[in-house]
Amino acid sequence: MSLSTVNTSKVVKQQYILKLKANFDAFSSLVWIQLLAILFSLGGVASQGFQSDGMSVSIKYFSADMVIAFTMIWGLVTAITITTKPYRYYDFSFVTNRVTSSLSNILYLCTASVIGGVTAVMAKGLLIIIGYFFLDFQLLDYYSQPFHVRDFLIGNIATVLYIIFICSIGYFIGALAQISKLFIAVIPVLFVGSMLLDGMMGREPIAMKILSFYFQESSFSLFVVKTLISTVLFFAASISILNRMEVRK
Repeated sequence: MSLSTVNTSKVVKQQYILKLKANFDAFSSLVWIQLLAILFSLGGVASQGFQSDGMSVSIKYFSADMVIAFTMIWGLVTAITITTKPYRYYDFSFVTNRVTSSLSNILYLCTASVIGGVTAVMAKGLLIIIGYFFLDFQLLDYYSQPFHVRDFLIGNIATVLYIIFICSIGYFIGALAQISKLFIAVIPVLFVGSMLLDGMMGREPIAMKILSFYFQESSFSLFVVKTLISTVLFFAASISILNRMEVRK
């Protein structure tokens, strides 16, 4: 028998590094998804125009909102995918257990969320560059607005937290799907069904209340607390579900 002991943190670190290398294609897909979102965003998120004395003026407002939304979808799909059998069977090639495997997955998803969140926020600058140099847009009041580092950092932190939160939901859905494939169909049906039922009863949909609870929080500190607690709960529930599964199931 070997007298060497296995260090949990070391195992998690090794698996985390290996998953970053093995799942590099996920970051390639992130680039293409964000480029597609930028292409859709070139029309502007809102516009207005007016005519006077034969002169026509059209004003378009640019935002990285669509890029952020596409990145959230990417995070959701990535989190669900990493719980599938091929990815879980890959872990059995190493000294591991369900907990260390899940912890390395969570670290990978957090890293992916940071990369995706920062690049999504920075996409607004790319939109402006493309519009100015290639589409002959004239920038109005852009350079006159002061740049606040605090607002920039808050925007990046909020975006990263949103994506991590979405990833935790995706990881939870993926864990449920390993118990039964019915959850893949049941969850969307419950979501859409609740929207339709609330609409027929003339009340605000529960889904909209949940979205408002997270996405319309005016206090940044309270938003951070709510998002982090919810993320930890989803990940903890996922670890508990996956840890109770049979070996190689």
